[in-house]
Amino acid sequence: MPDVTVKELSDFDAVFGGGMRRVRAGLGVTSFGLQVIELPAGFNGYPAHDHTHDDQEEVYVPLKGRVTLEVGGTSLELEPGMFARVGPAETRKLVSGDEPVRLLCVGGTPGAAYQPPEWTEEGSRPPEMGPHGEDKSPAAG
Repeated sequence: MPDVTVKELSDFDAVFGGGMRRVRAGLGVTSFGLQVIELPAGFNGYPAHDHTHDDQEEVYVPLKGRVTLEVGGTSLELEPGMFARVGPAETRKLVSGDEPVRLLCVGGTPGAAYQPPEWTEEGSRPPEMGPHGEDKSPAAG
């Protein structure tokens, strides 16, 4: 049997009210972060955050719909076929427009081995996110 895992999006563990699918854990990937984020139309509640706590850079790839990536005082309109990389220290926020959005989010730590955050494991409790992407939940403290 080949070393391959195939799943449909609906098969992955969902957190944040279904807004994020734990694709990395569901596929058994350990070398980089991989999630799918789904935002309803007109959604402005995605938290502004950076990754100074874990030094991750992220790549956002719209799969469906258009999304605004707010970073560095700039608003960038992304649509399917576009890729956006955001460095660890940059505060970023995603805002959907008139249609729902589905994004692929890939994360990794430049020059270092990737260490998945515990909350990205299937079945684990999602965090209460702080402004730097850190887990602010009482149990994390």
